[in-house]
Amino acid sequence: MEKKLSLSGKLKRLSDRLRTPEWRKYGQVLLMGKFLGIALVFILALFMHPEMMGMGAHAADPELKGNDIVNPINTVWTLVAAFLVFGMQVGFTMLEAGFCRSRETVNVLMECVVDTCLCGLLFYAWGFAFMFSHGNGFIGMNWFFLKGAPATYEGTGIAFLAVWLFQFAFADTCSTITSGAMIGRTAWIGDLLYSFAVSGFIYPIIGHWAWGPDGFLAAMGQPGYFLPWVGTSFHDFAGSTVVHTIGGFIALAGALVLGPRMGRRFKRDGGGPMMPHDLTIAASGGLLLWFGWYGFNPGSTLSAMDFIGIGRVAANTTLAACAAGLTAMIYAYMRSKIWDVSFTVNGFLAGLVAITCPCYWVSPTGAIALGGIAGVIVVIGVEVLEYLRIDDPIGAVPVHGMCGIWGTLSLGLFASGQYGSTGPFAPDNTAPLAGLFYGGGMTVLKAQIVGSAIITLSTFAVAMVVMLTINAMGLLRISPEGEQHGLDLHEHGISAYPEYVIASIGRPGGMAPEPHSAHGVSSLSPSPKTT
Repeated sequence: MEKKLSLSGKLKRLSDRLRTPEWRKYGQVLLMGKFLGIALVFILALFMHPEMMGMGAHAADPELKGNDIVNPINTVWTLVAAFLVFGMQVGFTMLEAGFCRSRETVNVLMECVVDTCLCGLLFYAWGFAFMFSHGNGFIGMNWFFLKGAPATYEGTGIAFLAVWLFQFAFADTCSTITSGAMIGRTAWIGDLLYSFAVSGFIYPIIGHWAWGPDGFLAAMGQPGYFLPWVGTSFHDFAGSTVVHTIGGFIALAGALVLGPRMGRRFKRDGGGPMMPHDLTIAASGGLLLWFGWYGFNPGSTLSAMDFIGIGRVAANTTLAACAAGLTAMIYAYMRSKIWDVSFTVNGFLAGLVAITCPCYWVSPTGAIALGGIAGVIVVIGVEVLEYLRIDDPIGAVPVHGMCGIWGTLSLGLFASGQYGSTGPFAPDNTAPLAGLFYGGGMTVLKAQIVGSAIITLSTFAVAMVVMLTINAMGLLRISPEGEQHGLDLHEHGISAYPEYVIASIGRPGGMAPEPHSAHGVSSLSPSPKTT
């Protein structure tokens, strides 16, 4: 065993080492490190606890109110969800562009881009105030131009502007839904006018009824409030009614006032739908929408701390879409003997719309059941519109309007009786929702019927007034010459595919024949290039 050195021996060893350049350099580094460590501790103590150094604090500690304390985790969660929902605009753009004809593709691109810009400014100026501020049961009356807003929204603990961004993305979704049924014959000025009405007034004011802090449907069923005999409030977790039914029935009003596109012949008249020009883009857009829905539904918890809740919502969203896509495909095949990709894409979108309302309160089995029914409803809805001679190129009314109603009502049937409400730190399941199929009786179903009917009928009535007014001004529908020429060239001066010539052989079977030019090419297409 090595013998321990005495103090004199240690001093002699140190003296010998200091004569060596390597040991002198090592000692300098060691001393410098210790000095920096002591200095860092001193600086941290000075700034964090000045009273320990005999110094007073620079200012009195601020008095924080509850609404001034931001929950960083939930704020980041909400922002990520907002980014995903905003990304759905790419999906909508691709879906609509793929399902439309090639000669109106640029018009679709412009509509989706400009509508987003317009919606953002309107939601900043007064849309968010109308929808989410306190006022009365019908409309909010605070925070115009986001003035006077608190640090966080209500009791969520989420930074106010993060909530604004999330809800702006929802508002943009509603307005974009509307355009799908009006493609191919809407004048650009008319497009801007109805978009202004939707984003600035219809969506935020009617949405306040269900989602506002004092909306009359949100407070329904309580003593002293609207319809106390119902026994519970209207529920719409992520917007089957507030976003999708509103958007779908505004679209229906627009399609009715506009009438069908020129040359559109319906099945009962010996024709059929005008074929989409690019199903690759359409299907890809549908899948992007599905991806964005993971912000739409799980993000509506506004809480990353509700761990079980966000997982359940995401799983239910997936299962409903899967079931709806398959049932739409199978049911469409039973009717036409064709494996139709457009019905399959609109099928899974119908399932996503339907699960948006009940996603928090149903079980995975319930999600599959209600999603499967939505897949059948969307096929029937398309056939009903075809029979009624209503021209909806994208299927916006069946997917969003009809399946939005179904999803809202399905909560009253499939709510499992296990889940109550989400919360900033944990769920509150003390008052769970139970539907008819789970022993809850008719209470929830009655509330859903009342809320859905009020919002649907009010939306459709107001939208009809708006569309009829714009149409009476001669601004809603493009002129016959402009429609004959094609919206892209007439309104925007460019084709989406300027290097290609669309030959008459590519004309859809549902469109009436038109005169041909001397070159044997459709008169609606640009003249062939000469080389």
